[in-house]
Order: sequence, then structure tokens, then C-alpha cells
Amino acid sequence: MKQIPMTVRGAEKLRKELEYLKNIRRPEIISAIAEAREHRDLKENAEYHAAREQQGFCEGRIQDIEIKLSHAQVIDIKKIKNEGRIIFGATVTLFNITTNDNQVYRIVGDDEADIKENLISINSPIARGLIGRTMDNVAVVIPTPSGEVEYKILKVEYI
Repeated sequence: MKQIPMTVRGAEKLRKELEYLKNIRRPEIISAIAEAREHRDLKENAEYHAAREQQGFCEGRIQDIEIKLSHAQVIDIKKIKNEGRIIFGATVTLFNITTNDNQVYRIVGDDEADIKENLISINSPIARGLIGRTMDNVAVVIPTPSGEVEYKILKVEYI
């Protein structure tokens, strides 16, 4: 399996979720299964089946996180010299020429992406169009599902 790029913040978030699932959620589910078993007839016991389903989801997520962490390529952007080039983990301030407004994005891994927090996936059209560019690029045209959007790169930060 190939390495999965991840920021330090993203790796820490996954580790915390894994710790929660293993140390808190898993014991809760086991307890719920034990309690449901006490009601006997397992064939018609909705609580038992619901708890077993939760256990399946929990174990699947634990396995998924462990695989991602074992293949993670954690990139600490703060340790890289800022030469004005847009790379994974960079925070970029853009001016949207079409709408005349500024937008700030941080380029992160797929699991960390959250557009509400302006965290965009390295695999998103905007990030793919920005990677490798510098502030010298006056206008960058990014193909998006709603058409081409033209941006001016205002600032590149490694924070």
C-alpha cells in the first residue's frame, strides 16, 4: 500500500479517535452486548443485534485507522523552509478574480479535509491546481465542477 500524506494535526486527531474507540467505545459496546444477552432469546432481541452492529462498525473503524496510521507519511510543514511554493500542508490565501473575494485554504490529507474549516484535500481540484505554484503566478485557472475559476495567489504560509 502506498503512503498516505497526513499533517501532524491530522495524525494526532486519528490517534485520539483510535484511543477513544479502543478504550471507551469498545468496552461500552461489549457491556451493551453482555446486557442484551441477559434478556435471553437472541433471535428476536433488537438490543443485541443493534449492539453487534455497533461493534462491527467500531471494529471496522479501528482497523481502518490502524491501517492509515501505519501507512501515514506525516509531514510537519513548520519544519520545511518556506520558499513561497505551494506544497502539502501549506496555508494559501487566494483572491478569486471572478467573485472579488479572498479565500484561505490549507491543503491537507483526505481524512482531514473539512471545507467548513477551509481544509481542502490534496486530491481536490483546487489543491491539484495549486500544488507547485508560487506567488509569482499572477493568475491560476482552476477547473472546477462548476467551471473554470481564476485565482491570484496572495500569500503562502507554512503554519
